[in-house]
Amino acid sequence: MYLCYKFLILYMKYLLLIFVLLVASSCENGKSSKTKPVQRAVIEFKKEAELSLFDKEGEVIKTLDIEIAETAYEQETGLMYREEMENNQGMLFIYKDERPRPSFYMKNTKIALDLIYFDKDFKVVDFNLNALPMDESLLSSKVPSQYVLEVVAGFVEEFDIQLGTHAQLKRLE
Repeated sequence: MYLCYKFLILYMKYLLLIFVLLVASSCENGKSSKTKPVQRAVIEFKKEAELSLFDKEGEVIKTLDIEIAETAYEQETGLMYREEMENNQGMLFIYKDERPRPSFYMKNTKIALDLIYFDKDFKVVDFNLNALPMDESLLSSKVPSQYVLEVVAGFVEEFDIQLGTHAQLKRLE
C-alpha cells in the first residue's frame, strides 16, 4: 500500500510538471499572446465626387472633394476611426428619399464636424454645427433632407454657408 501511495504522488507531480510546462509554453516572454495591442489600418480618404456650393448669385463659394456614403455599411461607419480630414474634403450621405434624419452620432469619430442637410434639390435646409468627437448623443434634423454632408467643424462659419445655399454634385468616372 505504501508503494502505491508513493507511485500516486510521483505520478501527480509528473502531471503537474507537464501542466506547468504547457502553460509556460503557451506564453511569449512571460506574457499571454492575448495582450498584444490591435493595430487598426489607417483609413484613407477616397475621392469619388466633387461638390460645389453656390451663393444666391450663383457664384461658387467652395468646391469639395467628396467621399460618398451610399450603402448601409458606409452610412453606419461614416467617418469613424479617421484621424483627420482636410478643409476641402467631405463625406456625403446619399439617401433614397427625403425625410427627417434623426440618426447621426459621433461614436468612434475623432474629428469635430459640421453636418449640412440638403433637400432633394440640393438646397441647404438645416445644420448641426461643431459636433464633438466621440460623442454618442443623437444629432438630428426634423427638416426633411435627402443628402447630408459632413465637413470639418467650422466650415459652415468660415465659408458663410446659409440656409438656401445650393450645391451641385459631380461624380467621378
